Amino acid sequence: MQTYFQEYLKILQTCHTDILKGVDGLQSVALDWVPGQDMNSINVLVFHLTGAEQYWISDVAAQKPSQRDRDAEFKVHSVDVSVLKKRLEDNLTFAASVLDTFDLADLGLSRISPRDGREVTVAWALLHALEHSMLHLGQIQLTRQLWEQREQAS
Repeated sequence: MQTYFQEYLKILQTCHTDILKGVDGLQSVALDWVPGQDMNSINVLVFHLTGAEQYWISDVAAQKPSQRDRDAEFKVHSVDVSVLKKRLEDNLTFAASVLDTFDLADLGLSRISPRDGREVTVAWALLHALEHSMLHLGQIQLTRQLWEQREQAS
């Protein structure tokens, strides 16, 4: 794997490691807790961000359909931490296998997003997958903090 893609994978792995820290030790009730209206639980955030990673890396960048069910990601409930961990691990393994097929020249290739028909480059799709996961990492961290504050106040 070329250095750029190795470094990309390291950043994605750091994001996943931080997500794992955000879910570590939480019980099902905490993982399903929603801090407010129009907000998501940690379970939903993990399922959604891993679904989005796979979509942008596989469906868009690599042009390999992932059979993602985006709507189902927002209906996740009663999932154990071990399921979240496996999903994150599987995504890293998958991302590594896809990134290993790319070279630097591929970054400029044009791709069409199957979901909305938008044209993007491979570089944009990969960077968006990373950006999106980092955004949701922050939400996971904040949701955990709010949960813990709620517990302390009780």
